[in-house]
Amino acid sequence: MPQPDENLPADSPADSLGETLLMRALPKAALPFAKLARLERPIGTWLLFWPCFWGLALAASEHNAYPPLHMLILFGVGALVMRGAGCTLNDIVDRDIDAKVARTAARPLPSGQVSLRQAGWFLGAQLAVGFVILIQLNWLTVGLGVASLVLVASYPFMKRFTYWPQFFLGLTFNWGALMGYAAINGYVSQAALMLYAAGVFWTLGYDTIYAHQDREDDALIGVKSSALKLGHRTKPALFVFYGASLACLAGVGVLGGMTVLYWPALGVVAYHLAWQIYQLNIDDPKNCLRLFGLNRDTGLIIGASILLGVF
Repeated sequence: MPQPDENLPADSPADSLGETLLMRALPKAALPFAKLARLERPIGTWLLFWPCFWGLALAASEHNAYPPLHMLILFGVGALVMRGAGCTLNDIVDRDIDAKVARTAARPLPSGQVSLRQAGWFLGAQLAVGFVILIQLNWLTVGLGVASLVLVASYPFMKRFTYWPQFFLGLTFNWGALMGYAAINGYVSQAALMLYAAGVFWTLGYDTIYAHQDREDDALIGVKSSALKLGHRTKPALFVFYGASLACLAGVGVLGGMTVLYWPALGVVAYHLAWQIYQLNIDDPKNCLRLFGLNRDTGLIIGASILLGVF
């Protein structure tokens, strides 16, 4: 996991993972837009890409094959662009809230580095690139991609109405599992739906951990989260969320006809998730951020499990 850059200024956001080589290579004028798209924090792109990879791998496994390289590239670039678009939209909607939260006050919009109009144009450009990528796929996948915009557009408002915006993030972030499967097979199977459900519960768990960083600020400004709802009941809840995710992954194994190698690999996933719960300290923001970041590896292990299930 990338470590925080010690050379960052003292007022850097608490969840910043530091400047990546890409960020350092960009001209100064482009940096606020890159930060608006969270290019300096690639963890979100990984968390969006992994369900796409799972869907591709599951669909390919039914043909005793592995995901085609061109599909991996399309979905990888799509995850990067659409994660940036989602972050940009979220910052547009939450600009007044972000200004009141220490961790987010330095973001480009609340800090004035980017105007609202500029952010709107940047969002449109990212969506246009995403659409160009989308139309390279079959019509069912295009339809699923367009439908996902409903989730993308509604998610930023959920924290105002429900204590479970993390659930809606799960619905949004894991839509790629359905798209990846459909892109290869041209339909969505029960196994693919089970894979999507596994991702939703997984996201509900890791984003609840992440939300504990902002628990006090959220309470002060009046927005909601699963971290606020659960409080010190978070660890038992995580056992439920992650347990449900594992149960759904077991269902994928049965419905998808996975071979024997899938099951011990799934045991590694279970150990990885249980270790997160054991290590969690909800009153330590750095601990929450570190454990949240480990889910990049969780996504990789799940993907490897599906690949192993081909043998």
